[in-house]
Amino acid sequence: MSTERRAPLDRARVADTALRLLDEVGLDGLSLRAIARELDVKAPALYWHFKDKQALLDEMATEMYRRMAAGTALDPADSWQDRLRGANRGLRAGLLAHRDGAKVFSGSRFTGTDHAAQMEDNLRLFTAAGFALADAARALSASYAYTIGFVTEEQGVQPLPGERREGYDVGERARLLAEFPLSAEVGAEIFEDYDRQFEEGLEIVVAGVAARYGVR
Repeated sequence: MSTERRAPLDRARVADTALRLLDEVGLDGLSLRAIARELDVKAPALYWHFKDKQALLDEMATEMYRRMAAGTALDPADSWQDRLRGANRGLRAGLLAHRDGAKVFSGSRFTGTDHAAQMEDNLRLFTAAGFALADAARALSASYAYTIGFVTEEQGVQPLPGERREGYDVGERARLLAEFPLSAEVGAEIFEDYDRQFEEGLEIVVAGVAARYGVR
């Protein structure tokens, strides 16, 4: 009889396994039953820790956030613009680390208070710069929504780095839209060079926040 002991089944181990499996099968293929198989346990064992799939997604999103924040020190010398850029670049990188990462993160509820320290620091920086608390909340929420939406679309085309879904060939798209020359030409602006696209969009958000609230 083997004397090897498996690691105890807890929320952290389940979430870690789910994130690894997510990269293989995507969100549509992720189920409690599939995760149980990966862990070599019966599916009911998971319901002791998570009442349903959404509860598991909440824990996965929380673990994704922990990984994003790990080792990230907030610079007290940041301007609010620096912080907005840095936070959303970090968010995008964390979402892109997993297939369907943006879909998992979007709409999920953090299961702990890990995020509160960074949120408090961001709000303190923004209000010190001259934002009303409500305006700071709107600025941060708008930039967050931009990044979530951008990465959702980006992963719809490129589920993982170096992987591109069928049907998103820019040259073929241009051929099909040949009678609509501007629409054909703009395909390269929409479906390629996502790093540049993201940075340009982020600058639009930063400029918009400054113009809306009059804080420079």
